[in-house]
Amino acid sequence: MRLIQTLAAGLLLAAGLFAQTDDDAIRGIVRKYMEARESQDAAAVASLFTADADQLVSSGEWRKGREALVQGTLASSRNSTGKRTITLNSVRYLAPGVAIADGPYELGARKMWTCFVLIKTPQGWKIAAIRNMLPAAPAGR
Repeated sequence: MRLIQTLAAGLLLAAGLFAQTDDDAIRGIVRKYMEARESQDAAAVASLFTADADQLVSSGEWRKGREALVQGTLASSRNSTGKRTITLNSVRYLAPGVAIADGPYELGARKMWTCFVLIKTPQGWKIAAIRNMLPAAPAGR
């Protein structure tokens, strides 16, 4: 009985360490996204997304496919003023290899919310979708 309890505790500990590693990887992908768009590096931005990725931005524009997403992202970064920050408040796993990460997204005085959907590929975590919102109220903050 003690052996079963020890094995169960070990499995829980290993699962917790694995999830933390994935949390760090996911946060790293979002950080790389912010760095790539800031430096206007199209290849770096493209490398972070799945081929069929899409993004719904706060203006209502829907960017579908990696190429449209890269073009729109870089144009948005060139045309907008103010410091852009994303702070992920949470990473949640919907299924093995599928995660949702969200938190405040600030651009100058604009206070928004962002939600990333990521999938784990053989090349590591990739962004499959981004949803940016202008909340009607500061819920979840």
